[in-house]
Amino acid sequence: MTRNVRQIRILEIIKNNDIRTQEELVTYLERENFKVTQATVSRDIKELGLVKVSDGDFKYKYAYNDDKTKKVPNKLLNMFRECVSSIRYANNIVVVRTLIGSANTAAAMVDTIDNEEILGTVAGDDTIIIVTESLDSAIALCDRLNELLN
Repeated sequence: MTRNVRQIRILEIIKNNDIRTQEELVTYLERENFKVTQATVSRDIKELGLVKVSDGDFKYKYAYNDDKTKKVPNKLLNMFRECVSSIRYANNIVVVRTLIGSANTAAAMVDTIDNEEILGTVAGDDTIIIVTESLDSAIALCDRLNELLN
């Protein structure tokens, strides 16, 4: 399987599980037939911009860095460009279509955008729905996301 597929799956794994070590992430990936080493996972973590955050019980787990003041990692931006097929709006809703299984990755990139007019983002398998405050906000967001594709 390709690196992009593996990295998409890593984002999904850390979103749905408390992954505390690289070895634990290797185990999850191996269960899904990814042949990886700890060194490969370490590179993926760096490329994806993952960080360790407190889980509230004095333990740390991997998470996607959602600090809005930081720049979108190039790897995440490249994955967004590769998986998005269209971006359109209807009233105050922006609809992003992606390759099958890639909506969560694209939504992770959208969630890094510092835009107070985004009320919420929901990702399915191949579609993201983004609710904005107004039609004008939806148009501006649609334009901004389409610029990222170029």
